[in-house]
Amino acid sequence: MSIRKTSLALGLLGALSLSLPSAAASPEGTWEIEMRDSRYYVTLCGDGTALCAELIWLGNGADNAENLPYLNTMLIDNAVQTKPGEWKGQLNIYGQSADGTITQVNDNQISLRGCVAWVVCKSYQMYRYRQ
Repeated sequence: MSIRKTSLALGLLGALSLSLPSAAASPEGTWEIEMRDSRYYVTLCGDGTALCAELIWLGNGADNAENLPYLNTMLIDNAVQTKPGEWKGQLNIYGQSADGTITQVNDNQISLRGCVAWVVCKSYQMYRYRQ
């Protein structure tokens, strides 16, 4: 195989590996929602495989009288792991509940998808927060 073909093959393999989720990544830590107005502390809870997330910070306009009652409440409470990097359970978003799927995309990204009556669905991205 020529050097050019080998380089191309290695480049393609590298690109593919960047898009695959990391099996060893832990979801535990602090995460910030894509709008950058709330942060959540995520832990493995229950039997050690369930997922929990607590709202720990509001800012950038979300820290208002309407949202402050939800500070220090659970966004996700004991979501059940369905496969590595994926959990299903109730999402509790500012007083509203939705059936949710939580997927750890990679070490630094979690995707939340919540549906009410499996008809109205919305997705959010959370990114690992580092001070």
